[in-house]
Amino acid sequence: MEIQPSSTVNEWEASFGRAVRRLRLARRLTQAELAERANISLSTLKNLERGGGSSLASVVRVARALGRAEWLDSFAPAETDFSPMEMLRARGEAGRTRRVRRARAGS
Repeated sequence: MEIQPSSTVNEWEASFGRAVRRLRLARRLTQAELAERANISLSTLKNLERGGGSSLASVVRVARALGRAEWLDSFAPAETDFSPMEMLRARGEAGRTRRVRRARAGS
């Protein structure tokens, strides 16, 4: 797809729709055939190809039906090498080291 990170949502949707249509035609599939393979309605596929947007579930189904699961790789969150509990513990220890007790006046 020829889209830039700074593009609008509408531009992203239109670019994705064009890519789906090009690949569908290259595979010699009708819209009805692809919709059936993706288990979505024909109107949903038509809307997607027009750049009208779609649910993430429909995008996933169409990408899989076209054999392009790699399109979905960028949706996955980055892998982490630490656990959420380790983050909480580290945050707690840092918080304790920053706390300073002030002596009360008159004590």
